[in-house]
Amino acid sequence: MKKLMMVLIALSMFVLAACGGGDEGESKEVSVGAKSFTESLLLAQMTQMILEDNGYEVDKRTNMGSNVLRESIESGQIDITWDYTGTGLVTYLGEDPVPSAEEAFEAVKEIDAENGITWTNPTTVNNTYTLMIRQDFADEQGVHSLSDLASYVKENGATVAVNDEFYARPDGLGALEEHYGFEFGADNVVQMDLGLTYQALRDGEVDVAMGFKTDSRIEQFDLMNLEDDQTFFPDYSAATVIRTEVLDANPEIEELLKPMADNLDNETMINLNYQVDVEERSVEEVAEEFLTEIGALE
Repeated sequence: MKKLMMVLIALSMFVLAACGGGDEGESKEVSVGAKSFTESLLLAQMTQMILEDNGYEVDKRTNMGSNVLRESIESGQIDITWDYTGTGLVTYLGEDPVPSAEEAFEAVKEIDAENGITWTNPTTVNNTYTLMIRQDFADEQGVHSLSDLASYVKENGATVAVNDEFYARPDGLGALEEHYGFEFGADNVVQMDLGLTYQALRDGEVDVAMGFKTDSRIEQFDLMNLEDDQTFFPDYSAATVIRTEVLDANPEIEELLKPMADNLDNETMINLNYQVDVEERSVEEVAEEFLTEIGALE
């Protein structure tokens, strides 16, 4: 009987230990989400590498549209992502755009806290949308700003390449046309995948194209960002977005990702994007090399 009692006690202790280990294990499992473009994929890959290097099990899910990613954060399917303050304020929260980077971050952080979502680790990477033209077109037509483009389109017409999201989002094409007082016209708007807009413009298939300001192909393809002279586009600074419940359970995540955020700016991000998009290196290789250089990986 004494031996039996000892066996039962040992089994009970084992079960309790197993349960405790399960809880601890769950607290070290996180999901990381990304959108479909290079910059977002790089940020997600870096996040995965840092967290895995610190004992987390990471489920990474990529190639989401902005709204799908946001819904996944809200529903708890995704725990961590990197997103942009302008997208957070205007697209997700329906707020007016804020040109100041610091004010935009503080605004989205305060409002989203009520939704159980924490914005942290802001960077100086401002990946705002841009409308681009070819440099030779700018020189020939004297078009250098969005106001110049509006005047040109009214008089001559022009074709524009956009992706589906920019075409539909509230701070996208329609709102930009309204703000600057012109319209391309439905027959002159060509919708395509984002990565193709740069190539279509370079190859002369369209006159204008949307893109992201930190995309390295702008310089590589001899394109030019049109000046947003009436300040339509809000600040789109990149920052960590994490479900507050997850951050409360794992507060070290904020500090683990901080060195990454502190070492990212527009010039650095353009270079990282260039290595993937132009030099055709893998996202994994570029991310690991960068994190090793800044000492974020042990």
